[in-house]
Amino acid sequence: MKKFPLTFVMTLSLLCLILGCTVQESNLMQKETYDILIKGGTIIDGSGAQGYIADVLVQGEIISKIGRVDENTISVKQVIDARGKVVTPGFIDHHAHGNPLKTPEFNNFSGMGVTTILLGQDGDSSDDLARWMEKVDSTKTGINIGTFVGHGTIRNQAGVKLNPDPSQEDLEKMAKLVEQAMELGCFGLSTGLEYQPGSFSGQKELIAIAVPVGENHGLVSSHTRNEDDDAIQESIAELIAQGQGGHCPINISHMKVVYGHGAARAEEILLQMEEARQTGISITADMYPYQASYTGIGIVFPAWAKPPFKYDEVVKTRRSDLATYLRDRVNRRNGPAATLLGTAPWAGKTLAQIATELDKPFEDVLIDDIGPRGASGAYFVMDQELQDRLFIDPHIMVCSDGSPTMRHPRGYGSFAKIIRYYVREKKLLELEEAIYKMTGLPARTLGLDSQKRGLIQTDFAADMLIFDPERIMDKATFEAPHQISEGFDWVLVNGIPVRAEGSFTGQLGGKMLRKHHKGMKL
Repeated sequence: MKKFPLTFVMTLSLLCLILGCTVQESNLMQKETYDILIKGGTIIDGSGAQGYIADVLVQGEIISKIGRVDENTISVKQVIDARGKVVTPGFIDHHAHGNPLKTPEFNNFSGMGVTTILLGQDGDSSDDLARWMEKVDSTKTGINIGTFVGHGTIRNQAGVKLNPDPSQEDLEKMAKLVEQAMELGCFGLSTGLEYQPGSFSGQKELIAIAVPVGENHGLVSSHTRNEDDDAIQESIAELIAQGQGGHCPINISHMKVVYGHGAARAEEILLQMEEARQTGISITADMYPYQASYTGIGIVFPAWAKPPFKYDEVVKTRRSDLATYLRDRVNRRNGPAATLLGTAPWAGKTLAQIATELDKPFEDVLIDDIGPRGASGAYFVMDQELQDRLFIDPHIMVCSDGSPTMRHPRGYGSFAKIIRYYVREKKLLELEEAIYKMTGLPARTLGLDSQKRGLIQTDFAADMLIFDPERIMDKATFEAPHQISEGFDWVLVNGIPVRAEGSFTGQLGGKMLRKHHKGMKL
């Protein structure tokens, strides 16, 4: 066996020792890998708290770290420079419309910073929620989808339909259907009491169907029975009674006061809501920032000209009464020039313009040419001062009540307009307050905060926006309602950039969200 000099052996041993330590140190210093680093932005976390400058690390669908990040100590796939911009949670649209199976991208929503929408509104949801949810699960969507179960849908499923006096057995059947929907993961119950068949329900029924909502910690969100100035408080009182009877929180959908005026009128309604809170009722509302509503033309027709009554028979036997009703109703709603049709062949024309073109009174146009189911339209019936005072209340959040196809700018511009109008122009809200109304407040109202959504915090879902508030602009108008908002540079949905550097990426990061209830089938 060959022998080596002692000095050589000692040198070799020392070298091995050094190399071993180096390998160990290298292993210890191995860099952690992240998907995205958002560098140097002002974090407005959705809680209403003051913004602060920090970095954000995203790994997969989750916010991994918030604070100062040394890039030399990590490996990151993508760095986003957010210096001079704000980083906020993605907006939550508390009341929206659309079909994720037909328009899964929902670019109209993500284009204005919305990363989560709630469907199943105004008492109308899928007839088969279990199957619908499964289909949405298997469909790639641009944003997250949650849903309410609709009261009108439940009425039809139970066979009650237009019956104004359901039996006890009927009530139990409806309550059971609501219970089953809650177990599937619905966020609550929606009612549309101004529409059929919800308009046929009474207080006993409304409480019966609210009980399983309360038992499952859900929310009743209501398009109240009548939004007219002389009836709105009575309608809110009916909703408050439903919340009391069902022991559940309540929400007023797309809150408005039709042909009401002034901030003082808003104060009366806000006082009614605050007095309800003093009795233990949790009551909120959502609103969109436009002075025109949008719904079917049936809103101006009397109940006695709609099912179960036969319209043709009403026209034949009570035409004069119908004409008088329509003339008075439309004139009270700011006249025919304040009704803008959104359905072909009249889309883009006011009722006044159509009447002139056809050379007949507008009430005759409604009776003979359109009818109670013949069109939808925008109705310019709200007062700016009143609506502004309502909106700045801390218990009122933002919604669009819009969709990708609706001929109303709210489906493309609502959330951008909040920043442009209420923060930048009118200065009625600080940016942190506005962000809270679009993120933390709806998340808490729906229970999404308990699922780690709606805020920028570690371990929360990476639904985030990066933008310069000075550049946010709602482009949609009533003349051209389908215009994507500008200024939202980055929109991340579950960590996936669906909008990057101001352009849509084609990536889809959304998922079907379910509320976690005590009896939920997981």
